[in-house]
Amino acid sequence: MASTLTRGQRLAVAVARVILGIVFVAHGWQKFHDYGIADVQASFAKMGIPAAHASAWFAGVAELAGGVLLILGIAIPAVAVVLIVDMLGAIITTDFKHGLLGGYELPLVLIAGLLAIAIADHGATAIDTHVLGRFRKGSHA
Repeated sequence: MASTLTRGQRLAVAVARVILGIVFVAHGWQKFHDYGIADVQASFAKMGIPAAHASAWFAGVAELAGGVLLILGIAIPAVAVVLIVDMLGAIITTDFKHGLLGGYELPLVLIAGLLAIAIADHGATAIDTHVLGRFRKGSHA
């Protein structure tokens, strides 16, 4: 199906994608460089998050690498799925019990943004748009 987004709409999607990417990079960076993955693991264990070691690594890598991929515009639908799983994990294991405000509003907003960019034209600056678009049009030779 051909994209019906205008140039301005594609630019808006690109801006949203980059902002989401920056937020995820910041959270992933925080897990590795500010807290340290061992402290994140200990915190996850204290909160009762299952498989705290694996969960800490999954969250850190998903957020850091996923954020970079969002900024670059690579594999956006797949990255969105991984980050949505990450955010659902946060909501289910820790945030839901605190209610909407001060609890799960940020992960919920991030999920909404991820859903929007995953199904939209990926924006004017997405590598996927430029590289994969050529392959779809048959100009990869």
